[in-house]
Amino acid sequence: MPWPTRDEALGLLHEWTEGESLRRHAYCVESAMRAYAGKNGAPVEEWGVTGLLHDFDYEKHPTLPDHPTKGSAVLKERGYPEEMITAILGHAGLAPRETDMARTLFAVDELCGFMTACAYVQPSKKVADVKVSSVRKKLKDKAFARAVNREDILAGAQELGVEMEAHIQVVLEALSADADRLGL
Repeated sequence: MPWPTRDEALGLLHEWTEGESLRRHAYCVESAMRAYAGKNGAPVEEWGVTGLLHDFDYEKHPTLPDHPTKGSAVLKERGYPEEMITAILGHAGLAPRETDMARTLFAVDELCGFMTACAYVQPSKKVADVKVSSVRKKLKDKAFARAVNREDILAGAQELGVEMEAHIQVVLEALSADADRLGL
């Protein structure tokens, strides 16, 4: 089967994910994946739908290894591409991250959640008011957004071979460009 369209991926996401915050996280990761794909000359739609579906099974299977293994089985049954499935497994450390898409998915996942938290503490609640320097500072504050895995954020940038500030900037610009749809 060819890559699913965004509409097909969105339908699957909505079928499995009822919570607005988890849906919003999926949209954020999709935006960041699309930005990196465009920056790297990679297939934007393929990367975007992979980001959109990376956590689609999380509400039903919130713990490893069920997430994302059970969701990946659904994707496999539907004939979705192996590269997508491997990237989704890789974002949870259940498959090697050997492709740029897999490394990027891992790198943007936790950072998107962290940046959402950074936006929510702004007086305006807008991601456009978040600065790279404030994200770096908040990363050092272990009490802020304590559920976010900072080691994964750092490892993600390292796996991509980018400086943390540049990585934050790419994701920040992606979320800001899509802020209305993301509610940020």
